[in-house]
Amino acid sequence: MSNYRKGSHTKFDLQYHIVWITKYRRKVLTGNLKERLQMILLQVCEQNNIIILKGKVMEDHVHLMVSCTPKISVSKIIQLMKGRTSKMLQDEFPNIKKKYWGQHIWGTGYFVRTVGAVTEEMIRNYVESQNDEVHEIFGD
Repeated sequence: MSNYRKGSHTKFDLQYHIVWITKYRRKVLTGNLKERLQMILLQVCEQNNIIILKGKVMEDHVHLMVSCTPKISVSKIIQLMKGRTSKMLQDEFPNIKKKYWGQHIWGTGYFVRTVGAVTEEMIRNYVESQNDEVHEIFGD
């Protein structure tokens, strides 16, 4: 139980593996731009109670493993990260604006997968082991 995070009325352990790419898979995430991107991502996460457990910025894509509260959806996390970084990087690095004339440095979409130490079988066994007096509402 010590790995669980706490909210005012919740205990949780939500972790996601998130990946997104640069538009046209251009290899622009290098040098000072890469460092600045990492700083902006840390700021966005700190402001929104998101913890980066692991992260790696490659030349043309970003990999993150994050932990977040149940109050924020994955799509909102992506919106915050991609939106803020795109705007700030284009403002601070004018050469990027020339390469990405459409105001977006990120490709459309993203990949996300949940991360966890509990298997479906473990959850099924736990639910099935609960008090038999409770009416079963869902079948197999």
